[in-house]
Amino acid sequence: MGARHFTELIAWQLADDLRRFVFDHTSEGAIAQDWKFRAQLRGASDGVCRNIAEGFGRYGHRDFAWFMTIAKGSLDEAEDALVAAHRRRYVDDETFEAGLRKIKRTNKAVLGLLRCLRHSEGPDPRPRPDLD
Repeated sequence: MGARHFTELIAWQLADDLRRFVFDHTSEGAIAQDWKFRAQLRGASDGVCRNIAEGFGRYGHRDFAWFMTIAKGSLDEAEDALVAAHRRRYVDDETFEAGLRKIKRTNKAVLGLLRCLRHSEGPDPRPRPDLD
């Protein structure tokens, strides 16, 4: 049986780990002072989770896959912002490398789920909620 809640998806769990990492590493120092940049980085990492969750809430593979492509775009945006944070010396080498590892791992899970959704046929395997 498929996942019953978006939090059961490995892709969402990894994205949430990335989001917590970003929020933790943007709370102090120069990056915290650059509020616009910090908001963009946080928003991009938050967007990965939110789009996976929203896609899961749709009851068709095609719609879910569409939201996974948006999540992938948010993940790429987060990676770009992490690169910029490193170049601005907002994060050190160790934090940068740890963030990249999290992004790569999340990317692999997102793309795997997207591939599965695009190649599956038939009805959505998740149970629909009882609307009565």
